[in-house]
Amino acid sequence: MSAMGDVAMTVPVVAAIRRANPSMRITIVTRPFFRPFFADVADVEFADVDLKGRHKGVQGIRLLAKELLAEGVDAVADFHGVLRSHLLRSVLSLHGCRTARIHKGRVEKRKLTKEGYTNTKPLKTSIERYVDVVRRLKIEIDDLSGWTPSERAVPWPFAEQSKTGLWVGVSPFAMHQGKAYPIELMEQAIKQMSPDVERIFVFGGGAEEKRLAEQMESVADNVQSVVGVMSLDEELSLMANLDVMVAMDSSAMHMSSLVGTQAVTIWGATHPHAGFYGFGQDPANALQAEMPCRPCSVFGNKPCRYGDYRCMLAVSPDEVARKTVEVARKSRWCEKNNAQTK
Repeated sequence: MSAMGDVAMTVPVVAAIRRANPSMRITIVTRPFFRPFFADVADVEFADVDLKGRHKGVQGIRLLAKELLAEGVDAVADFHGVLRSHLLRSVLSLHGCRTARIHKGRVEKRKLTKEGYTNTKPLKTSIERYVDVVRRLKIEIDDLSGWTPSERAVPWPFAEQSKTGLWVGVSPFAMHQGKAYPIELMEQAIKQMSPDVERIFVFGGGAEEKRLAEQMESVADNVQSVVGVMSLDEELSLMANLDVMVAMDSSAMHMSSLVGTQAVTIWGATHPHAGFYGFGQDPANALQAEMPCRPCSVFGNKPCRYGDYRCMLAVSPDEVARKTVEVARKSRWCEKNNAQTK
């Protein structure tokens, strides 16, 4: 019941619960839009949440609790600790359900963003915090290394063209400016990498991102926007067939993790050490500038104290292009097809 990337990060944990408890009945309480995230988790049920309709407001959450009780729910793992899940958990607890909630580590995260703070040790990841929730419920959970995404076919219409070179995904967008790479810089990076790859797909969501993605098609002949033309399940299938995804500290990074595709990530106001780095992603693929003023925000929602978001400007298009092509050439597809392009 939280943001898209947060929901995606729960998937390896739910899969680990299933592996350790083959006969346990598991119900995912989330919006119907997110169902495709759990396609590789065997035998789970869904309680679809309608936050703008029947489950809106306090009375709506109480109705949701009633529906879950009718289904026989007797334990609740609150992975996200948002207002709605707090209320839902509280109501179910009053009816005898065992409950546990995430401990978000707000104090240490605030310290990380304090100017002059020098501790460079990564904080506990969100996924590790989800595992802690499960353990507080005394529920057995398997090792997360057992997570293996399934193979996905290339979705139509992209399956019509056989793949002979590198396919790259690009998603320069994020909810907050402190996490979004400037479009003009990404266009420069795309222009530099385009001669070395076969196809570049631009991902995003919403009307403004669709406009910007279509604008980026003019950078090179092999650039194509896929914003608004596919379902979430089809987007995941296309990502699964990429050689690399270029993403921000955003849902695109976590979606790439779900399908086993390596991501080159660009970090500005936020930092990988805050615990939101993609599951299974290589830390060496995080591009960021060491600056005294960063990280200045846990979620990237604070305005830049200088007004120019210099942390993002400090990551050069050349660096993005070089790292992207480098990672793509080490991809699963290249290993399988022995197709090390120039």
